[in-house]
Amino acid sequence: MGLGVIGHVSALILSVLLPLADTQAQPEATEADCGCLWEGSFSEVAPQADLVVLGNIGSVKGNAVDITPVSALKGELWLDPLRVWMKTRGYCRPPVEDFPEGSRWIMALSQIREVPEDGFNPSTPNQSFGRQFDYVLSSCGGYWLRVNGNTAIGNLVPNMPRFYHHPDMSPVLVDLIAGYLNGEISLEALTEASRERPEEVDTLILDTRSFLRGQEDWLEEDESTETEL
Repeated sequence: MGLGVIGHVSALILSVLLPLADTQAQPEATEADCGCLWEGSFSEVAPQADLVVLGNIGSVKGNAVDITPVSALKGELWLDPLRVWMKTRGYCRPPVEDFPEGSRWIMALSQIREVPEDGFNPSTPNQSFGRQFDYVLSSCGGYWLRVNGNTAIGNLVPNMPRFYHHPDMSPVLVDLIAGYLNGEISLEALTEASRERPEEVDTLILDTRSFLRGQEDWLEEDESTETEL
């Protein structure tokens, strides 16, 4: 087995392992006690959202984040960046700290059409309900998915644990999620793609990673690196 093969195998393993490691950025359950009813997984709530966007977290401002959009999976983009308001007071939204700068997400958002009378306090302008025509992210369903490369993880399909936003699952291609929102991919296909890998597959990945360590001494010398005598 040459160095090229080693590189390909290593890349394959990392593409599976890295998304799993990144899921630890969020707590197990988010806002399970805020008082709202669970509205469903991403596949259930996203079709009713005003905007479903794939984007990067740019900056954090109070209880809001500015998102640099990559693409709209549902709806139309009018603003760049988008301001999305998170948790403050008793609003059932995820904490802004769960979305670090530079991270990438798919979010199913609701637009703020009217700000309640008590939604803005001049003494705390960076902590508020949000501005008219901005967006909010609810924690009462699977309204967001964490994106790593070209795959996403999160509370994606029905029957995943309520209020758990990184349940055990296989990373699903973003294109597959977009296809579902466009009506090109069935819920059954999306569910099958998200099924957790069997334990023996995880074991094989770890065994292969261990095998790759220190194999350079056993590799056949690449002809392109041989020196003519």
